Formats: sequence, structure tokens, C-alpha cells
Amino acid sequence: MPNEEPDDFIRPETPPVDHRVASVAAKLTERFASSDDEHSDPDDADLFEELDKELEDGLDLGGFRERRMEELRREMGKVRDMRENEHGIYTEILDEKEVIRVSANEARCVVHFYHRNFQRCKIMDKHLEELAPRYFSTRFIRVFVESVPWLVEKLAIKVLPCVICFVGGVSKDRIIGFEELGNQDGFETAALEIRLRVSGVLEKPKAIGVAVNKANTSGIRSRDEDDDPFDLDG
Repeated sequence: MPNEEPDDFIRPETPPVDHRVASVAAKLTERFASSDDEHSDPDDADLFEELDKELEDGLDLGGFRERRMEELRREMGKVRDMRENEHGIYTEILDEKEVIRVSANEARCVVHFYHRNFQRCKIMDKHLEELAPRYFSTRFIRVFVESVPWLVEKLAIKVLPCVICFVGGVSKDRIIGFEELGNQDGFETAALEIRLRVSGVLEKPKAIGVAVNKANTSGIRSRDEDDDPFDLDG
């Protein structure tokens, strides 16, 4: 289970990245996140040539250029690591230990605890699937509650859908049912997006977390008037 950090714990700051490197790295992130082919790999040479031109335009010569190139290599490595760890897509994890590992090790992670027989969980799935490629630096996963009984008890999950936000391996916030989303099945994806951003689990799209809009064109199924929040104890 993700460990609670002491109140006085301070995470070391990430070294700043040159804005030109960030700009090129953002384009790499966009190419990865917008690609439907998980094996696709943007051409390194093209990206380095693009950065080289930006540095040339900025009269960034000598050792500065080498440092910027090294920064780009590191940023490209980060993006590839995230792609390999299924960032940019909404996935399901079946193993309880793997859910714990992912939520503990990802910088930002959205976990949807769902039940297959509950329509509102399917609606939540649709919105999270749409948000995943927009926020490449956040990991989006879903977990079937019957597969993770220990976590359900540990996290005191009683009502579904339940979306828990992990930041730095720590549970920071949760969304239970649709009450905070207008309490209706036809809520907009933007409502969920704003709510998740308030929790801090979504990084404002920029640089490595560039926003890539892959809108889901499928419609929302009609509301079932009896589709109240699913109570696990019921």
C-alpha cells in the first residue's frame, strides 16, 4: 500500500529544463500520446535537428548546446519510459500487488475502482478513457473491486464508482459516485477534468505533460432512473 509521508518530508525539486528543450520534448510527448501504434517511435534525428535549429536561432553555442542536447536525451528517455509504462492510455490492472506497486511508484495516478454490473462505472470509464491521452504524465487505471478485496477494505471503499487520486504514492483525494459531478449520468468530461485538477493529480498540460485531445466520439448511454450509487455493502 502506498506509504504516508511524514508532514515534514520535502521531495527534492526537479532540475529546471531549458524552455527550448521543453518545447521539443513536448512535441515528442504529443507524437507518442497521439499515436495509436504502441510500437511507434519518433525519429530521434528529427528531434535533435529541430533542437539544434532552435539553439542556433538563439545563438546558443559551445558547451551550452551540448548541455541542451543532453537535456533533450534525458527528456526523451522520460517520455519513452512513461510510454512503456502505459501512460497516455486507460488500462485495467487485474493483480492486486501490481495495483499497489503502480499507485505507489507513479508520480500521479488515477485509479477507478469499478464493478462490471454497474452502469455508472461504465460512464466513468468513458470519461477517464478520454482524459488519459490528454494528461500523458498521469497514469490512468481501472480495477475490478472483486479482484482487490484487501485494497477495498484498506481504502474503505463502500460506494461505486470510486476514483482515488494518488500523488507521489500517497492517496490525496477521491471522487465517490457522481454527486460532485452534477449528480447526473450525462455530466461533461470537463466536469470530471476540473475536479481531478483540483486534487492535483492532473498536471496542467505543458512541456512533457502536453495536452493531446483525442475526444471520444461515442455517445453516453441513456440514463437509468434507478441507477443509484452502487453500495458494496448492499
